[in-house]
Amino acid sequence: MRVFLDTNIFLYAAGRPHPERAACAEILRRVAAGALDATISTEIVQEVLYVLSRRGRRKEALVLARHLTALFPDLLPVTIHEMAESMRLLERHPTLPVRDAVHVATMLRNGLRTVISVDADFDQIPDIRRVPPGKA
Repeated sequence: MRVFLDTNIFLYAAGRPHPERAACAEILRRVAAGALDATISTEIVQEVLYVLSRRGRRKEALVLARHLTALFPDLLPVTIHEMAESMRLLERHPTLPVRDAVHVATMLRNGLRTVISVDADFDQIPDIRRVPPGKA
């Protein structure tokens, strides 16, 4: 079963010490070893670049983004269809963050139902199952 990885998996794995860091790094080791079938979208790469650049870590952002595009050469696209679905999700779930809506829409349009994430906002979407990194 293929899973979707949320942006926070990469940010915690590459970030400063944090309680989630080891579990997130283990997720990435499993993906690299072929033990976990996972994917991401172009929006995940954009979000990594944005967040780290905003924090003054542009060089690290570029290095990480290059690693992501190498590890996931078949990035899921975010097209007009995913954007339309994300807007429908935002209408139905007023507290869902916009980027999470884009991720959910991308997942649903690609037949994915499981996301590995520390972000509990995904829990409000009945069609999606969130798995915390430590339990994946």
